Amino acid sequence: MISRVRVWLNRTYAENVFFMDQLRKNPSDRAVEIHATHGDADSPVLAAADTADLEPEGLSPAGYVEYALDQCQRRGIDVFVPRLHQSAIVAHRADFAAVGTALLAPPPEAVAVFEDKVIAYEAVQAVGVPVPPWYRVRTADELVAAVEELEADGHKACFKPASGAGGVGFRVITRAPFSLSHLNGFPSPYVPLDVVVEALTQAEESVDWLVMPRLEQPEVSVDCLTGPDNRLRLAVGRTKNGRRRGFTLHEQWLEPARLIAEGFGLHYLSNIQFRMFGDRPVLMDVNTRPAGGLHQLSLCGVNAPWAAVQLALGEDPGVMAPPFLGQDYTVVSGPRPLRAVSLPQQREVSEPLPAMPAPAMAEPVVSEAAASALPL
Repeated sequence: MISRVRVWLNRTYAENVFFMDQLRKNPSDRAVEIHATHGDADSPVLAAADTADLEPEGLSPAGYVEYALDQCQRRGIDVFVPRLHQSAIVAHRADFAAVGTALLAPPPEAVAVFEDKVIAYEAVQAVGVPVPPWYRVRTADELVAAVEELEADGHKACFKPASGAGGVGFRVITRAPFSLSHLNGFPSPYVPLDVVVEALTQAEESVDWLVMPRLEQPEVSVDCLTGPDNRLRLAVGRTKNGRRRGFTLHEQWLEPARLIAEGFGLHYLSNIQFRMFGDRPVLMDVNTRPAGGLHQLSLCGVNAPWAAVQLALGEDPGVMAPPFLGQDYTVVSGPRPLRAVSLPQQREVSEPLPAMPAPAMAEPVVSEAAASALPL
């Protein structure tokens, strides 16, 4: 057993400062040192890490793999949690193992399935998981045809990129003409159909969108921990209905998540999201990485990040169940310290940030990424 565990998170979400906190406060009372890298010198994850580097810009996926291998070897990384260039990194699992680093990420076959939402929907349908109606569109004519079909069935249409994470690029189609109503208040995801069609007609590049009905709340994100033997160790649903958040172990959410996590080998941490289509849950998205809100399971007495690190190190925590389900809650933003001095954010070759201690302070609650709060 490794007495001190060295974990690296690369270019990850700001919310993962809490992922890092949970690793340090692990129930095994093991010493954990955290290395972080990012392209933004003012990322709070850099300030929260024990050591940090500013990532070089402009690397190809292959170039980034070489950079990552060098980081692991020089920094003595035991467990690497890759987000940026995940698919390229997991294809070199043996190379990372050769330098003593375990990858906390699924195998390349599983990552490939869920990089493209169309491939993902077709694959999960084949194993019996319900999905909403969907249309892949690349042109203005295809968009209009898809919207008209959905509206004919009484649905409001929305679209999002066929590949991508979170709520980036998500929009809801409206027939209302563009007016001052679209400029009042805060920006919204609603866009007039004619404006989108005009943009597509004038664009010099093609799009690859998934058009589907706007799904209803509640949204349930099932956080899963799956072993390399394809057996689920933990599954807890986090519910979202407006501002109200909560937890669920209901099988209508957990059973399809289990089919996906075990059936496709989503090893270690994944997040599988559902919403309502009519009176039944349907799959919305699958993330082959830890969710930004994973730390919220601490309200159920669960330290999922540490259990995942144990699993990656070959120290199987066994099948886990939350000892209780926490009360309903909401999320609010709060301050988090940054490094005292900022560095230039765009460099062809970056110099490493110096080692720094983790800040000692109370833990304010930080909201999940704003895009993930957009309704589908």
